[in-house]
Formats: sequence, C-alpha cells, structure tokens
Amino acid sequence: MAQTGTAGRPGNGQTALPAVRVGDEQPSGSLVGRVLRSFADQVARRIPRADLDERDPDFIRERLPMLWLAASIWFRGEVRGLGNIPESGPVLLVGNHSGGNVTPDTTVFTLAFNTYFGVERPFFQLAHNLVLSMPGLGQLRKFGTVAASPENARQALRSGAALLVYPGGDYEVHRPSWERNRVDFGGRRGFIRLALDENVPIVPVVAIGGQETALFLTRGEGLARLLRLDRLFRLKVLPLSVALPWGVNVGDMLGHLPLPAKITIETLPAIDLRAEFGEDPDVAEIYDYLVSLMQETLDALAAERRLPVLG
Repeated sequence: MAQTGTAGRPGNGQTALPAVRVGDEQPSGSLVGRVLRSFADQVARRIPRADLDERDPDFIRERLPMLWLAASIWFRGEVRGLGNIPESGPVLLVGNHSGGNVTPDTTVFTLAFNTYFGVERPFFQLAHNLVLSMPGLGQLRKFGTVAASPENARQALRSGAALLVYPGGDYEVHRPSWERNRVDFGGRRGFIRLALDENVPIVPVVAIGGQETALFLTRGEGLARLLRLDRLFRLKVLPLSVALPWGVNVGDMLGHLPLPAKITIETLPAIDLRAEFGEDPDVAEIYDYLVSLMQETLDALAAERRLPVLG
C-alpha cells in the first residue's frame, strides 16, 4: 500500500525521506539532464502536503471488508500477534519491507490493523514521496498514508496515533530475491532516535512473502548514481526485476501485478527502550538488538515455508 523510506544523510538512519529538492548538484545541461530535471519538477509539484486529517475512517470502513477479502484470497494474508500492540496511545511500528513498489506486506498489515483495532483508531503509514505523487494512488492518503519525513512522523506520534515505518525503505524493498529472507535496514537508525525523542514504545513487525511476488534481480544502485536519481528524487536505487505484465521491469515506477505469494506477518511484543536499555541508551546497541530479534523471527517464518509463492 505504501513504501516507506528513511531519510537524511546516507547511512545516518534518519527516519524518513525529506521532500524532493531540485536545486543542488543537478545533472549536466545535456538533453537527458534537462528531461530529468523537468520530470523532477513535475513530481515535486504533485507531492501533496501532509495532512493527518486526510485519513478518512468512513472511507476505510466502506472498503475494508472487500479489500480484506481480496487480500485473503490473493495473498492468503495471515497476521499474528496483533494483541502485542498497545491498545491505545502512540506507538512506533517498525517493519521489514518487501515486494518492490507494490508492497503487499503493507497492504495486508494495514487492513489487518484496521480490522483488529477498528477504523477509528488513528493509524498512519509513512511512504516515499514518489509513491504519493503517482497517479491513482491518492486514496492511500485516505487510509492514513503520508509523505515520509521526520516532521510528519513526529506529528503523527504526538497526535496519539500508531505509526508504521520501514527503515529499510527502497533499499530493502528492492533487494534481490535470493536475499528475500533478510532484514536489511542498511544501518539506518533514525527510527530509534524518533522513539526515544517521543518516548513511545517500538513494536517490531516481521513479514515474509513479499519478495516472492516478482523476481528481483538487482537494486541498480550504480545506475541510480549515474542518472543522479539520488539528487533529483532521493532515490538510491533503480531496480531491475522480472514481473507481470512487463517482463523485464526497470525501476518498477508503474508497479507490477504481484504473484499470489502467501504473506505472513508476525507482530512482536512492544519494547520500552529506556526500560530495556537504560535512561541513556546506546542507539547502536538497540539497533543491533532489534535487527537480530527481527531476523530470528524472519528465519522462523522462513522455516515454516515449503515453497516460494505457495508458502
């Protein structure tokens, strides 16, 4: 439903991607450079302002039964441990991310969360700016999807909402298929600082199956640097995959038809960081612990699967 990114300086792990900027270190004055700059300008104008009030409980309530039925049939969605999420108040849900720009783990979890807690409980998901600027995806904002930025994350938590973030962002979601059972946040730790600053618990959310919905070949990091996509769109990758209906799919900008892989999601018990790691916790220690915990859970989920796609 939404692809969440992490932001800031490379490797520092800020929580979310800032708005697109098209002013510094542009490509050269070549035709390709001018086309890319023009496209970036158009995208920047399409990015909606974040507005938590756009989440529409009535809209979700009307569509939830049919969408959950579709997800149950196509992805055989199974979400375990929702009772581990605190019943009220702000909470930071931290997930691993799979499936390219079509992210079935987000869809399945969002539908399950709204079904379990009710549509009136405020629940938001951070997404990459480009996702929210794509035609036809405006309804995501009615489900609570907002552009990923530190400001939006803080605003959501301070409103008392549950907030879903994916620290691995586009780096993790486009990892090669042979790394499908790997939690890979790329060293990004901003979500930990966010939880500490806002004094909210972290709930790890571990998903499997999304990276089986297409054949993911490479992130295309070198090509993204060559085209300066990191400067224009804050994109570190230009992935290459084999997916329906395109066959070879470069960039996954138009999405794809996901294969009906079984999506299983395990929600782990909430973690009070200061209670577990002390009043002045080491962010690196927390990061290593969380990634290790989520990887152990992902390994256990992988051990349950008999075949890719079939689950």
